[in-house]
Amino acid sequence: MKQSSKFPDPVYRETVLAPAFDHVKAHFADYLHSIDQAHLVMLRETGILSAKQAAVTANALAATRRELDIDKLSYTGEFEDYFFLVEAEHEKRHGTSENMLHLARSRNDIDHTAFRLALMHRADEFMETALSAASAMVDKAQQESATLVVAYTHGQPAQPSTFGHYLAAAIEVFARDAKRLDQALDDLDRCPMGAAAITGSGFPIDRQRVSNLLGFREPAVNTYGCIAAVDHVTGLYSAVKLIFLHLGRLIQDLFHWSSFEVGQLRVSDGLVQVSSIMPQKRNPVAIEHLRHMASVSVGYCDTVLGTMHNTPFTDMNDSEAEVQHVGLKAFGHGGRTLRLLEAVVAGCSIDAFRAREIIEASCITVTELADTLVRDCDIGFRQAHGIASATARKVIQGRARLVDGYEEFKEAFAASTGRTTEMSAASYAAAVWPRTFVERRNCLGGPAPEALEHGLKNCRESLRELGSKQAVRQSRRARAALELNHAFASLL
Repeated sequence: MKQSSKFPDPVYRETVLAPAFDHVKAHFADYLHSIDQAHLVMLRETGILSAKQAAVTANALAATRRELDIDKLSYTGEFEDYFFLVEAEHEKRHGTSENMLHLARSRNDIDHTAFRLALMHRADEFMETALSAASAMVDKAQQESATLVVAYTHGQPAQPSTFGHYLAAAIEVFARDAKRLDQALDDLDRCPMGAAAITGSGFPIDRQRVSNLLGFREPAVNTYGCIAAVDHVTGLYSAVKLIFLHLGRLIQDLFHWSSFEVGQLRVSDGLVQVSSIMPQKRNPVAIEHLRHMASVSVGYCDTVLGTMHNTPFTDMNDSEAEVQHVGLKAFGHGGRTLRLLEAVVAGCSIDAFRAREIIEASCITVTELADTLVRDCDIGFRQAHGIASATARKVIQGRARLVDGYEEFKEAFAASTGRTTEMSAASYAAAVWPRTFVERRNCLGGPAPEALEHGLKNCRESLRELGSKQAVRQSRRARAALELNHAFASLL
């Protein structure tokens, strides 16, 4: 392959510069304009620029914004990148000798600031979608607080619970993940402007003012760290990844529950597709899509995290266009996944008859029989466990229901203790009744109505707090945008 001695080499142009140009144009143009405006306002307010200099530059910026059709721009190689093209457009309108806009800044702090702004915008939308999905899950858990389901361990029926209790467990994880995302948003919400190339500036710049005008919570402090640190990126994508990693486990359970062999979960008809050849099929494809969509979202996040591994602690291209392009997809793709999850959970239902069949066939209420023997019959737990186990074995062998297994229980009791049980048939039936099992588990975090209501109340409060913090962020940014528009207009 013939190489060019003139920049840019055609291959470099096609494989790196042109895609990077299109990426910046598509995702960062508005943020770069806001950064220009905020920096210029600060230069004037600190007296670094005179009123005349600021006015000339402000008018050139406004004219460039008004006259340049960004959508029609394409990479020609005339300028190294989007930044230099726009700077050239500014200079066309006020002359190179009067261009003071780049004073006390660098592409380094500009790029890092623009990327943070883009991430904050997408992360804000993603957080809203996540909180909406979590709230919908809480509503569903409340509606299904008394709906009996079979809880599984190691792939086997274990104990009866309620669908509300199961969902509440997943919601608690979701809420903790949302808190991790909230912390990542706080870490992201710091402005690098003023760091310039790496050491800041000898001019008396006001970094706090630029940070405020751009809607950040505060400036990022160390100027080296402003352009070298990527923990605000890795922290954010780690938090997003964990949401889908953990939701993937819930999704897998829903898929298992909806299988013909289990069948205790029914997916709403609008989310089911029929086979092209087998008319009896109800394929819960929405759950399948959820599963692989969540995995793809994890993959986007992993791409960002993996690319940051073993990179030098300085400004570097590794954290820029290529990885940004992939990383930004995580938010759109992840948002679609969460919206589908919300629809699946809201529309699904438990087949009460099938859940009851499994409960009866698997004798999973027998744990309460052992507990009742300890509580009411003065028997040690291990002996009680043995009696309950023997009862269940006999019932299953006879293909009977546990609630009808009083005679089998009496035999197991007598064989273990050498005496006749004093537990009546009615007491036995109550002990192994599914509702009894659930209602007696009223400990903190249990499935009984009072305990579950307490847990759901905590979940709602946690989500409310996160929503309030999100509203504060958005309100601050909206006020900053208005202030920036007013401050810039005053320069014209």
